[in-house]
Amino acid sequence: MKKYDLTKILLLCLVFGFGASSCSDKLEEREGQLNTGDFDYTDTSNMIQPLIGAYYEFATRGWEEPLLLGVRGDDVNAGGLGDQQPFTDTDLFDYDTNYWMYNSLWNVHYNDIVNLNSAISQILRFKEFADAEEAARADQYIAEIKVLRAYLHLNLARTWEDVFIITSNQPDEELKQGVSSKAQVMQFISDEMDAAIEILPDARPNERTDIEGGVTKYTAYALKALANQEVENYQAVADAAGAIISSGKFSLHPDFYQLFKKPGELSNESLLEIQFSDYGSETGNALYHLYAPFGPQNWTPARENARSGWGFYEPSNKFIKFMIEREEEIRLQTSVLFTDRGIAELEAEGVVIPDFVSNTTPSGDIINDFARGKFSSGKHYLPSIQLTDGRNSYGAGKNFIIIRYAEILLMYAEALTLGASGSAISADEAVNLVRERAGMQPLSGVTHEQVLDEKFAELAMEWGIRYYDMIRHDKFDELSYDGRNFSANDKYLPYPQAQLDALPID
Repeated sequence: MKKYDLTKILLLCLVFGFGASSCSDKLEEREGQLNTGDFDYTDTSNMIQPLIGAYYEFATRGWEEPLLLGVRGDDVNAGGLGDQQPFTDTDLFDYDTNYWMYNSLWNVHYNDIVNLNSAISQILRFKEFADAEEAARADQYIAEIKVLRAYLHLNLARTWEDVFIITSNQPDEELKQGVSSKAQVMQFISDEMDAAIEILPDARPNERTDIEGGVTKYTAYALKALANQEVENYQAVADAAGAIISSGKFSLHPDFYQLFKKPGELSNESLLEIQFSDYGSETGNALYHLYAPFGPQNWTPARENARSGWGFYEPSNKFIKFMIEREEEIRLQTSVLFTDRGIAELEAEGVVIPDFVSNTTPSGDIINDFARGKFSSGKHYLPSIQLTDGRNSYGAGKNFIIIRYAEILLMYAEALTLGASGSAISADEAVNLVRERAGMQPLSGVTHEQVLDEKFAELAMEWGIRYYDMIRHDKFDELSYDGRNFSANDKYLPYPQAQLDALPID
């Protein structure tokens, strides 16, 4: 079977200007270039094109999405006041139904879901003309798309609780049926993943030989574990996470710092990762995620001309103090970019700053003081020396990890400490694998609270994981920090006003 380089094809999608409907809408190859045109569904050699379009939809996430999903946790703050006041207000649990970010997150997720459904419909049309081998491949492609679709539904339900389940590219009837409860959405995801697991490749994403980095049965297991965690079905979490662990296919990337940079791309730790690239070319088209919102506003890069960021995503004082008290070095140095002002303010509060803490990163970039914040996220930072020559945008070409093996290990351990049974490994073993990479001493008889602390240290600033953990366990006191006052009414965002005006949401 032909091997497809996913980022190269995604770049072609970008080069030829496919918009909301993307490559999954209609693509065919003519004279060596990709142009729009109706599919010939009898030519099943083109059946992969809707799948590539689906991956393109998934890859082109709005820059605001990971910021909005994560900002309410006690691991990260919005940064100083500025041109996105409602974003800062969201961090303080003061919600504005008219804020554009809320509506964008809703619209982009549902737009992508509808386009993923269109890709499924196109593959089904190809399948009508397929032989037995091609029909099996069509089923696999559809299962891959359903995994991507499941992740988008997961985000929606974790953000708004009761949301629409959309499985059609003409969803009028589904919209008329109204929203499903969060529990129903999670059951939908779990059931869909059960079916996908039976069809998808038994491999790590980086072992795929047809589409490098594409989803596999273990990505589906991970989505099943996440969905069941949301409804506190911890035995199902342990079973799904345990299947990933027992496979023996996954391992932690040995260098935590480089995991979030170019050397860590598509590592053995990755279960779901969005790929971006400029193919090492100084000029020409590239497919990037916009990382500038995560970056410091002012720096002296080790490589000249590398641009700084916007300062919208600031690790919290609470997280930094927590890490210093634990005597964390590897994970703190990786997770936080320090400024001199931030260090001085911590010292003024009586924090003893470890010697390794500096405003110069291990890669030689100097983080200067800037107006919006005192710190920036190191997990969303690409060292300037890892940028392609001639490419100067902050984080240009950096992949975006969504689900990784460390989270699976810690979900498994959490489930076991809450009464689930598991035969893969013990909770102690799962936690200590993560701690060992971080240079931390092993634990014995690990408790639920210790697992939550480990998740805080390991997964901070990643896709709102900390926030979801805290609201699932009603740890409102943890979210009520630095003057914030969190209550049960703050768990979910209000529906965007534009959607209330346009859609039948009760």
